[in-house]
Amino acid sequence: MLPENITAILARNERWEGAAATEPFEAGWAREAVLFVRSLKAPEGAQPALRVQISPDGMHWLDEGATVQVPAEGALAAVRLAHFGNWLRLAGDFEAGSAATVLVTLHLKA
Repeated sequence: MLPENITAILARNERWEGAAATEPFEAGWAREAVLFVRSLKAPEGAQPALRVQISPDGMHWLDEGATVQVPAEGALAAVRLAHFGNWLRLAGDFEAGSAATVLVTLHLKA
């Protein structure tokens, strides 16, 4: 049997500033996940470490512990995950005057 996999776009060409997060994605069926972050424009100001968050219901979130730094324009960053429960998202808190325009994709494999 071939493994099941899916790619989901969680944020596309979104300008993140202040408190920002991707759309949540239900991923409980997957064995492993990789989140990719790409900066579509030059990041402005100090960039936060983006936090992987997990949730039992897609509404109440806690930090999983893994982080990924916002990359330079055109660059790519990734974080690999396992044992993440059912719901996943990526979140960050940007200081005043800081922003990033991002593409975030989630790749899941059963």
